[in-house]
Amino acid sequence: MNSFWIIFKQAFMTKARTKSFIITTIIVAAAFFLLANLPAIIESFAGDEESQVLHVVDDSGELVPQLQAQLEQADSNIQAMPTDLSEDELQEGIAEGTIDAYLVIEGGDALSARYISESANEIGAGADVENAVQAIQTALTAERLGLSGAEVGELFLPASFEREAVSDSAKTEEELSQARGLVYVLILLIYVAVIYYPNMIAMEVANEKSSRVMEILISSVSPVKHMFAKILGIGTLGIVQMMIFGIAGYFAFRTSASDMTEGFFSVMGFSDIKVSTFLFAILFFLLGYFLYAVLAALLGSLVSRTEDVQQLMLPMMFLIIIASFIAFSGIGMPDAGYVTVTSFIPFFAPLVMFLRVGMLDIPLWEPLLSIAIMLVTIGILGWFGARVYRGGVLMYGSSQSLKDIGKAITLGNKK
Repeated sequence: MNSFWIIFKQAFMTKARTKSFIITTIIVAAAFFLLANLPAIIESFAGDEESQVLHVVDDSGELVPQLQAQLEQADSNIQAMPTDLSEDELQEGIAEGTIDAYLVIEGGDALSARYISESANEIGAGADVENAVQAIQTALTAERLGLSGAEVGELFLPASFEREAVSDSAKTEEELSQARGLVYVLILLIYVAVIYYPNMIAMEVANEKSSRVMEILISSVSPVKHMFAKILGIGTLGIVQMMIFGIAGYFAFRTSASDMTEGFFSVMGFSDIKVSTFLFAILFFLLGYFLYAVLAALLGSLVSRTEDVQQLMLPMMFLIIIASFIAFSGIGMPDAGYVTVTSFIPFFAPLVMFLRVGMLDIPLWEPLLSIAIMLVTIGILGWFGARVYRGGVLMYGSSQSLKDIGKAITLGNKK
């Protein structure tokens, strides 16, 4: 048993000390603080913006004050000013950089306006001007029809519209909004984890085989014990890293200078974080990791060169990618039939069942059944993977086909 913990410690410490692991952990943790304070950062930059002068060609001479009033009401930094310059002179000024933009506006029953700037990509300023012109058009039409301001307000009053679901598992629109963002982020973390850590195991096993270190290791410890020590060592490393991310994310959003209950964060669901969602995220992360880790160790034992690992891992990568497509598409319709069915398929369940748990009020037996299926699958895959691993670590030479699994089992039985 002592040899098991030696390999476990070696797998954990070797990867934990690498520069890539340390730098990745720091960058992701810092990204949480950046995301939490993103609105405040954007606002600080927006506050430093200089006012943009908009030259307005207005033959009537009456629309510029109304335009400026609408821009100020919209808190725009655009300053509208009348100009006597011709369009040729204005375009020359834009080309020379002395003029930001100009607007040609003509009155009448229906306003006609043209906004000219150096680049058509200036969506922000152009949109502000367009909205201001539209507001003027509305005001002029209301005046012509004899409508008061209150009547115009009633004309544009939005209808009261609520969504209700008959299904017992469905949540209200408000509850879905609260869950959507958090589930999206956690699904993304689980997706990255089940790609990153199992791939790390496969690369580690292949590297030991290519350097002939494996021959020394299996002379003192059984291949099966070596495989599970690797899986648990790197799995523990993944848990530690995810805990760091979780702690960093928690303190980032709790100590954020931004208001976490309004705007983007309210829509994405960061204003009401449930502990049960985190617990299910941890559980499905662990189950998904061990499921794919055993498969990765099995595949990694078949190759002798690290260059061959990615090609042999493609089937596993396709499973993860398909699971992610189902999960991310299911965020908008978590009660869809294909989402329900795939949530019980073990290779898809870590992402898809977690989606359903986070987005729907489903009976407890459904996630428990999915977890039980995954545990049975992990047990079967572990037993089969141990048989392949026992012979796979002794195989050398080019190996780029899953047909080598049979050769590995045969070689393992002779050992």
